[in-house]
Amino acid sequence: MTVAEERVIKKYANRRLYDTEESRYVALEDIRQLVMDSRPIRVVDAQGGEDITRSILLQIIVEQEEKGQPILSTRLLEQLIRYYGDNLQAFVGAYLEKSMDFFIKEQTVLQDQMQSLLSAAPSSVWKEMAERNLTLWRDMQQDLFRTFISSAAGPARKDENDH
Repeated sequence: MTVAEERVIKKYANRRLYDTEESRYVALEDIRQLVMDSRPIRVVDAQGGEDITRSILLQIIVEQEEKGQPILSTRLLEQLIRYYGDNLQAFVGAYLEKSMDFFIKEQTVLQDQMQSLLSAAPSSVWKEMAERNLTLWRDMQQDLFRTFISSAAGPARKDENDH
């Protein structure tokens, strides 16, 4: 499988978004669909060239949160706000990212195992799933501990993808 090239979207002063690959103006919903399709994107300010991808992704999250059932409760948002500027901010971000990665992996594993449940002995599938969950959880905790130790040792190195 080949890795798709990053799709560049330019944001103009009139707040319009322009997809440079398809040579057309797009809406936030179009960018959301690119993300849903696992298509790497980068949004840049057309005038200054600065990377504003995070800002656009946050706008998409706000739109999604306003529709239907939100993922981010008021309590969770308050807790996140409390960690901005805290010396554990890098650790919290890493923890949330690792937790989401873990959740996605587990969802995929669970779906695969549920499919194989139809053709295998149920007890062996549940045992394998439990063992895999324990291994993934232990690995995630070790990664988080290493992140915490490195963030406590000095200022966190800024990820090149976060601008």
